[in-house]
Amino acid sequence: MDFSHYRTMDPNLLVGLVNTALRNHCESLQDFCQTHELIPAELIEKLKNAGYRYQPEQNQFR
Repeated sequence: MDFSHYRTMDPNLLVGLVNTALRNHCESLQDFCQTHELIPAELIEKLKNAGYRYQPEQNQFR
């Protein structure tokens, strides 16, 4: 999946795609962001503005 356009993606779609990638391919949010060359703070802020918070214990946004 190409996450290079995450800034313009619908956050409700994005959270599902990110959580799927986190569950299936990445051990942490940092790992996910490094793999896809994303800026963690921007991703967190985008999803936070849509009401989602990263839960490191579950390795997903809720």
